[in-house]
Amino acid sequence: MKTSNKQSGWCLGAVLILALISAGCRKQESQQMAAAPAGNEKNTGSTAQVWPSYINTGFTHPDGTFTYSEASSDFGGATLQGWNEGRAWISGNWARATLAPNSVSNGLISQVDISDGSAYEADFKIRFHSDFDWSRGGKVGFGFLIGEGNTGCDVPTDGNGGSLRLMWYNTGSRVFFQPYVYHRDMAGPCGDTFNKSYPASGSLAKGTAYNVHLYVKSNTGSNKDGWVQVRINGVTVLDQSIRWTTNNSQRLINRLSFHNFRGGKDVAVWGSSQTSYIYFDDLVVNKVSS
Repeated sequence: MKTSNKQSGWCLGAVLILALISAGCRKQESQQMAAAPAGNEKNTGSTAQVWPSYINTGFTHPDGTFTYSEASSDFGGATLQGWNEGRAWISGNWARATLAPNSVSNGLISQVDISDGSAYEADFKIRFHSDFDWSRGGKVGFGFLIGEGNTGCDVPTDGNGGSLRLMWYNTGSRVFFQPYVYHRDMAGPCGDTFNKSYPASGSLAKGTAYNVHLYVKSNTGSNKDGWVQVRINGVTVLDQSIRWTTNNSQRLINRLSFHNFRGGKDVAVWGSSQTSYIYFDDLVVNKVSS
């Protein structure tokens, strides 16, 4: 009888020890979850979704429609705003954006929420189809949105947002890339090009791949200690300090843009009568600083 009581005591003690260990493990796990960087998640209601801070994709899918699910996977499983499968295609492991005829804002216009950060960089390849119609120009490729992400001739005089994107532009005698930037100190009425272009002389060539590098660093407060950099084929096009915002709560980079369309607003000026294609490959996006 004594032996039975002793064994019962040992069993009870073991159960208590296991319970304490389990509680300790749960407490440690809860502490680790609570200590997770807040910049890696955004509240989407009852659940929190982790947004990507690093993207590396070569768009390696079978030729055909570039589906939403394929694109979301390539962009780290994030939600793609505005993705249009009718204008997205895979061709030879390049992502292809379609620009429809006889209109502006007529291409593949999407954006991805990324983990909030104070510095980001992106690299990608771009080429225009051999029969591409330059028309007057348009927005093209990947870029970054800051705070409220001002675009569309919404000059950020309130200091709540900014953006870095690229344009291609046709003067009639030259076709070139130019930075297209919204920031607190821009003169307006639309994006600031800083009078920079690539190539500095001559024109872009259809069917030729170009390597684009973008770097964005937020400023602090009302200081002009942010940075913007654009390099194409290793040539520095723009590299200078900048004041993106003056509202410190809106200073962080929070979206990756993928804007491909003609315009401008006036179809008679910016439009084209033909369908055209732009191709992208080897996208790498990296959060440099939280």
